[in-house]
Amino acid sequence: MTFHAGFVSFVGRPNVGKSTLTNALVGEKVAITSAKPQTTRRAIRGIVHRPDGQLIIVDTPGIHRPRTLLGQRLNDLVESTLADVDVIAFCLPADEKIGPGDRFIVEQLEQYPRARKVAIVTKTDKVARQRVAEQLIAVSELRADKDWQWDEIVPVSALTSEQLDILADALIALLPESPPLYPEEAVTDETDEDRIAELIREAALEGVEDELPHSLAVTIDEITPRQDSTLTDVYANIWVERDSQKGIIIGKGGKRLQEIGAQSRAGIEALLGTRVYLSLRVKVAKEWQRDAKLLGRLGF
Repeated sequence: MTFHAGFVSFVGRPNVGKSTLTNALVGEKVAITSAKPQTTRRAIRGIVHRPDGQLIIVDTPGIHRPRTLLGQRLNDLVESTLADVDVIAFCLPADEKIGPGDRFIVEQLEQYPRARKVAIVTKTDKVARQRVAEQLIAVSELRADKDWQWDEIVPVSALTSEQLDILADALIALLPESPPLYPEEAVTDETDEDRIAELIREAALEGVEDELPHSLAVTIDEITPRQDSTLTDVYANIWVERDSQKGIIIGKGGKRLQEIGAQSRAGIEALLGTRVYLSLRVKVAKEWQRDAKLLGRLGF
């Protein structure tokens, strides 16, 4: 059997289901998900193992017109990622009409002639079959007047797993012949520190106002197994841009921060396989999204 291995990047507007699809294909949560836009802030690799190939999915931030230095750096990250992958998979949700943002992204794909191009219609469980068919036609027509056409167009539902195997087969077939690039047990190349920070940020995103998600960042000070105990100590910081946002995260009597701690601790314990003592501190870094030095300190 010929074995294929390589890199596929999921791209699209913010909140079109890229991270949910990544997790569904990998079979394990490697990327956090949220209804809030710009949840993904790094190029997160999820590794799918199949008998005939190894699919390394690079889940990228949503492409958007940036309003801050952080937004520009996220777009730059997407551009550098796309320059190196074998396949670019453009995700469009079945329950939303194709708009200017989608057309803008398709135009950007012209810059990467080396990569094969696939269109994925996501969230098919949310609409009737007729609507899925209409979206597939609309997606195919996006390239009707261009020099290249989609190599594949695949409708999927990450929530119901419909067509996931078909998508994986189609993507692997487009990859170069290669031995496996990662060990068989690997599901991501993210460090435990990175994954813990993301789990905390995911919990902090729940229920906050529209402006606040952009202002949230998480850093880890220390992850230390406690001596003579099955407990692991995790010390982390939640960063916001203004004092008023700090109050929102902490909540009345610290209730909101306790909820964030309880929710994220469950995910951290599952990841580490131990009980966890989680210490969260909320700190203010004024206008960090627009400050190059602060962006660097926060890992951007």
